[in-house]
Amino acid sequence: MTFLIAILILVLLVVILLQISKVSELSRKIRGQEESERKANDRTALWLVVFMIAFLIFCVASALYYKNVMLGYGPHQSASAHGGDIDSLFNTTLFFTGIVFVLTQILLFWYSFKYRYKKGNISTFFAHDTSLELVWTGIPVVVMTFLVVQGLLVWNEVMPDLDPESEFLEIEATGYQFAWDLRYPGEDGALGTKNFRKIVPGVNSLGIDWTDDKSVDDIVLSGSDEIVLPVDTTIRVRITSKDVLHNFYLPHFRVKMDAIPGLPTYFIFNPILTTEEYRKNLSEYAEWQVPSDPDDPESKMRWEEFNYELACAELCGKGHYSMKRIIKVVEREEYEEWLASKNSYYLSNIRGTANDPEENRNRLYPQEIEQRGKELTSDIEKAVSSDDAADKIVQLKHVFYTTGDASLDDRSRYELDNLTRLMNKYADMRVELAGHTDSIGDDNMNMDLSSRRASTVLGYLVNKGIDASRLSSNGYGESQPIDSNETAEGRKVNRRTELRILS
Repeated sequence: MTFLIAILILVLLVVILLQISKVSELSRKIRGQEESERKANDRTALWLVVFMIAFLIFCVASALYYKNVMLGYGPHQSASAHGGDIDSLFNTTLFFTGIVFVLTQILLFWYSFKYRYKKGNISTFFAHDTSLELVWTGIPVVVMTFLVVQGLLVWNEVMPDLDPESEFLEIEATGYQFAWDLRYPGEDGALGTKNFRKIVPGVNSLGIDWTDDKSVDDIVLSGSDEIVLPVDTTIRVRITSKDVLHNFYLPHFRVKMDAIPGLPTYFIFNPILTTEEYRKNLSEYAEWQVPSDPDDPESKMRWEEFNYELACAELCGKGHYSMKRIIKVVEREEYEEWLASKNSYYLSNIRGTANDPEENRNRLYPQEIEQRGKELTSDIEKAVSSDDAADKIVQLKHVFYTTGDASLDDRSRYELDNLTRLMNKYADMRVELAGHTDSIGDDNMNMDLSSRRASTVLGYLVNKGIDASRLSSNGYGESQPIDSNETAEGRKVNRRTELRILS
């Protein structure tokens, strides 16, 4: 029995020794794994520091490399008077946020390196540190206060509204999917009123009130026309939208404002560089001295093809890209010539049509009076200089009479006053005033009516101081039609008064 117990004790000792051996082996493996993990942590921490250095170098280098394509740097200086203040505000903001960016990146990766796992390190926990809280709240408060105050100063400088008595050009931009309608004031310098209830698609898409005298000379640019602006002029842009939210963005002038349906907005700016001047600035940079078309070495230089642009800075739909418009800034004289070449939308598209308000139909507007004067002057000058007998006959297109009578319509005085001026200009000119009618009615009555109408015109000119010896009158009734009397349009043409230059 003792032998058996001894044997059992030996077996137990062997088992214990084997277990101790296994525990020691496991302990050695565990210690090796900890060492491996320590080395891996060291490597990771080191690579994080390397990444931080490379990342910061990349950020700074890429900013320097691409600065000439960013607004406010290199060739892309502001083209408006207030743009320098906005660029300065952005630079100030970039300075402070740049410091915060660099410091936070350094601390983030440095802490990952410094506080990597090390055996024996024990974390220290603290619930409150007044000094630390003062630092990380006080410094941001001071910096943000400085930035906000500077931003408010710039905002108040660039966003005041204008005194109606001050000198400025106001234009209106109306956004819709997917284009802009631009409206310019005519000679009166004022935009007419609008009312959405007056919108007629294809005819009056802006809802302009044609009974407002200020609307009569307004000019509306279509979606493809260049937007032309005068340099060194205060410009107020009135911004509206017909459907969804758009944004009127002129990046080179540092202006940007939402176009909100039902809520008109505006901004004010003063362009200080013409398109040609901006191109000249670009031409001094090597990256702009390359062909505008990479596939055509003979194409114009890139700087020669530059244009200011209007962009919609809202994702307003799938056709958003098509809202881009070209803006051309020119000298004041060139702008005036461009504006003079544009026709009033009302006079070109609405006047005399079914869409012309009833109260406007018996009126003559200054633009119409001026145009009629130019037209008559051109006709008379052509007749005086021509040797062709047919050219010596000038129709007085805007002389009208009461139906069936020889009394002059009040609107005729403008044409006859212009004729008086031309008779005084050509003091030796002798003329015959010839009256004509259509074929409706009795022949003798038509002959008498045409004769009386011609005499009425003669009497008007004599009353205006034209020597009667230079004038004669005659009525031809329906005997000399120039169009068919079978149609209303033809009869209207045949009812006319002519001026025949005799010598």
